[in-house]
Parts: sequence; structure tokens; C-alpha cells
Amino acid sequence: MNPSPEPVRPASQLDATTDTAGALLPRLRLRTRFLLSMLLITTGLTTTSLLLVQRSFRINVRQGIAVNLRNSVAAFQDFRHERETMLTSDVALLADLPITRAIMTSPDPVTIQDASQDISQIAASDLFVMVDRGGRVVALHTKTPGFTREAAEKYFQQSLDEDRGEPSHWWLGEHHLYQTFIEPIYRGTRTEGTLLGFLVIGYEINDRLAAEVSKVAGSQVAFSCGNEIVGTTLTAAQVQGGSIQNLIAGSLRDDAREIEIGNERFLATSLVLSGSRPTPVRLSVLGSYDQATKFVDQLNRYLLLLGLAAILVGSGLVFLISHTFTRPLGNLVGGVRALEGGDFHHPLDSRGGDEVGELTRAFERMRTSLLKSQRDLLESEQLATIGRMASSISHDLRHSLAAIVANSEFLCDSHLTPAQREELYQEVRSGVNLMTDLIDSLLEFARTRESLTPAYASVSETIQRAVLAVRLHPRHHNRSIDVLCGNQVSGWFDQRKLERALYNLLLNACEAAPPVGGTVEVTAAAVADSITISVADNGPGIAESIRERLFHPFVSYGKENGTGLGLAVVQKIVQDHGGEIFVERTAQGRTVFQIVLPARVQDAARSSSVDAASLVSTPQDDSQRNSMSHPGP
Repeated sequence: MNPSPEPVRPASQLDATTDTAGALLPRLRLRTRFLLSMLLITTGLTTTSLLLVQRSFRINVRQGIAVNLRNSVAAFQDFRHERETMLTSDVALLADLPITRAIMTSPDPVTIQDASQDISQIAASDLFVMVDRGGRVVALHTKTPGFTREAAEKYFQQSLDEDRGEPSHWWLGEHHLYQTFIEPIYRGTRTEGTLLGFLVIGYEINDRLAAEVSKVAGSQVAFSCGNEIVGTTLTAAQVQGGSIQNLIAGSLRDDAREIEIGNERFLATSLVLSGSRPTPVRLSVLGSYDQATKFVDQLNRYLLLLGLAAILVGSGLVFLISHTFTRPLGNLVGGVRALEGGDFHHPLDSRGGDEVGELTRAFERMRTSLLKSQRDLLESEQLATIGRMASSISHDLRHSLAAIVANSEFLCDSHLTPAQREELYQEVRSGVNLMTDLIDSLLEFARTRESLTPAYASVSETIQRAVLAVRLHPRHHNRSIDVLCGNQVSGWFDQRKLERALYNLLLNACEAAPPVGGTVEVTAAAVADSITISVADNGPGIAESIRERLFHPFVSYGKENGTGLGLAVVQKIVQDHGGEIFVERTAQGRTVFQIVLPARVQDAARSSSVDAASLVSTPQDDSQRNSMSHPGP
């Protein structure tokens, strides 16, 4: 909801002082008034030179912090190179140990897992993995739980595929980031021996390592992987705050930038550690800008004292003349706020010959033109909607009528057998049923919410009747329809209309489910003061092309004779009951529509009744699911 415009005091309520100031400057342009007011204030200010000094000092401090950050990054790169060289040598030595080779010759993964325990303790690493020649993890030891063999096999294969001569790789699992080193294990020499497998040793990037790097870099540091902080020297309160995302979002830049974390300003620079890895691993080095400029607060106090006297004198003068140009501006702002809320007739004061008066008159002309354009646009939208509706209905009726006429002509043939006549009769009947269903759907939109006749009834009985009606369709006999609903689930609703809504959902679900092995599941339960009914199928899912228009009327996808009104009718019936319908977000190959109805229809429930005129002026909010190539959302 838009805020109400602030009331503007009429000229009669202004004090005598303001009227005097307005009389002194009766016809001056707004720019002249503003410049005169600012001149009276700025003449008393003596802090210009001090502010320039302060600004110069802050620039120098910022440059000094930026230089320190670059030095910190350079120091870390040296530290990183030495650390990776040492760790690469360690893993190479462990891979060449006779016991390591002997363990890898065992064909039993359990034996390798048990025997590698001692080697993992010698390595003193956070992650110890042994992989056979086929890429299968045969041993896994971690200091922190959560990292699985499946994750290790995935990251190992990625490391082999992405290996571009980098000494280390980055593995992330269960919020733990490891810098890993991979070394092949050979029987015999590396040049002529047989490859037995691979040894992977990883060291976790955590707060402890961040503290060590902070000592080397002489600054606050933070390790991040993608959008997640995995190790930092920042406090827990700073990390948990939402402002830490400023560091992650800006970490693509390598130059020093200013960010605010936990009400403290920092200068930060970043270093990409992961090379060409799709999920970047970065080190961000931060220098506290507030800590470096702490003593400037005392200087600021002096500046405030010096400027306060000038401001007090200047503000008194500005107060005398402020109403001469703030009053018309306030009136104009009130008109703009009213227009934002849809009020095109808010009174405006367009008197005066200055810029505000000209702007007010231009705004009033624009408002009148906008109102006319809005009406014209609404009329064109109504005509377009009528055209789309007429086109869809005429196409569907013409299709059914053509089938009825053609089959009726065939029935006149006296040489037809009884079986052929029965087949033609069923085709005519099917066409009539399609036309009847289309007309019933249109009539449903024309009925208001007051047409409901709610009564206390069993949800299970209503579901069973809808299921029975769907099972009468021969083409759906191969689909399995399971109903999971207790007899105690009851409530106030219109049985006939709810049965129609469930029939439409079940029919769509059966058509979406595969002919062989197709399963539709209907569940109902009473939750608190509401009733939930779910209809699920194992079809291919919702088509991407209709996902955003799922409940819009006259939208059909994949159905040969679809009218595009099924789900639109379902939504209207549910909303008439004061409930809602939505599609649950599921995995691909399963779609679940859920209806939530109040246990008793409330008079104050939101009415979603749509008459024929509203169909013309406003499109519905949802659409036909139809043949439901519906993927999981």
C-alpha cells in the first residue's frame, strides 16, 4: 500500500514570519531562492579547508591500506608456494612407501580400508583417500564426518579431467573445503612400473589455517568457495551477519574495494586460488579502514564544533525562507504520491511563475494524458481478450461440430454394420461431450461465489466419485489410481463442484501418466483448520513452455482436443471455497497438485468469483496444466 501524502498547510495557517519572508521574495525563481539561502549559510562556514585536509588524509590512509593488502597477497603467495611444495613432496613420499604399495595390491577394499589407517595417521592430514586404477575409492579417512566415498569419487574424476598441471585440487563436501594432492602409486619404478592406484591427501581450509595465513599476511583473511565462507579470522557475529555477502559478491575483483561487515568498514582484495575450477575458491584479505582512521574522530569533533556555529546562524535564516519553496514542492509531492496510489484527481496548486509552478502544471497535463492512455489501453486489452477467448472457443466448438457432422453423415449409410454404427455413435457422443464440457467450464466462470451450496460431507466419498468417473474412460484403464484417505476427513464444501475439480485433476494426471506403469495417487488429510488434498502422478512433468502460465485459461499443451479450461476451472472452484491450489516442487518424473481448503467455508474468505465481464478485462492467474509434459518444478 502506498503511503498517504503528508498534509500541506494552507497559506492561511503559515505564521507571520513565513509570510513576511514570502513577501520579500514574491516573484523570484526557485533557483534564485535556493542560491540565496545557501549563500547565507555558506558565508558563515569556515570549515572548507579543514574538510579538504580530512579528505586528503583519508585518501592517503586508503592508499596505505591498499599497499599493505597487495604486500599481504604477495606474502601469502610465497607462503602458498612453499606450503604446496612441501605437501607435494610429502604425498609423493607416502605414495612411494613399500607399505602403501603393498596395501594397494590387496583386492579387498575392507582390507585396504583397515590397513591404511596407520598410513593416514602418519600423513597427519584431514582427508586421506586411496583410489584404485578404475577410479573407485577403496579407503577413506577423515577427521571431520560428512565427506562420503561418492563425493570423493566424483571430485577425484573431476580432478583428473581438469588437471592442467596444477599442484593441488579443491574438494568441497558437507561445508568442508579440502586442498588435495594426488599422487599415483606404482609397483616398481614410475617409468616402467605398473599403476596400482592413486593416493589423495587433503588438508582442510578452516579457521585454524586462516589464523596462520593471517599471521603471515598481517591482515584479516577469509577463504570462500562459491558463496560460502569456509574459513576466516572474522568474528562469528560478523560472519553470521548478512553483510558478509558483500565480501563474497565482490570477490571477483582483485583491486582494493571498500566493504562494510558488521558495522565496520574494510578495504579488501581477493586472490583466486582454484585456477579454472567452475566453483571459484578465493582468499580475501581485509584491512580495517575504521581502525586506521580512528583518530580522525577527534578531528571530526573539532570540525563539528566549528561548523555548528555557522550552521546555527545559517539555519535560522533558511528557516525564515524555507516555506516559500517547500510548500509548493510538498503539494507536488502529495500529487505524485496520490498518482502512485491510483488517484488521478488529487488537487494541485499550480499557481506561481517559478520552476515548481511550471512543473506542477506539466505534471497535471501529464496526469490527464496518462489517465486517458490508461483507459484506452484497458479498452484495447478487453477487446484483445475477447478476441482470444472467441478464437479459442470457436476453434474448439468447430472441431467438435465437424466431427459430429462427419460421423452423422456416415451414419446415413445403410451398408454399415451394427459395430460400425456403434463406433460412429460413440464418436458423435464424444464430440457432444466435449462441447458440453466446454460450455460447462465457461458457465463455471460466469457463476459467482454465492452459487456454492456447501454442506458437511466426507472428502473420501467425493474423491471416490471423481475416481469412478475417471475410470469410465476406456483409455485410462491401464492407469493405477490409489486413494489414501481416512473416512474421518470431512468438512464444509460443495460436493458437486469439488468433485468436478478433482475430476479435472485426476483426468489430467491420468493423461500425463505413462500408458504402461502409470500411477496416480490421491491423498487427503485434515491439518489444523484446513483440509489438504494432493493428486500426484509419475508422468514426465510440466512442460517448460507452460510453466509460467500453468493456470491461465485457454492454454493447452499436448492434448489433441484440449480446451485449456480444466485447471482454470479447478482454481476458481478452490478459490470460491476460500482455499488455494498450487504445484509442489518435486523431482523430475513426479508432479503433485495440492488443494488446501478451510475446514468450514468462511464468509470472510477471499472471493475469487469471476463473471463474464472480468474474464474480458482481466486474465486469470493460472492456466490449464493439460497434457502435462510436467517436469518436476
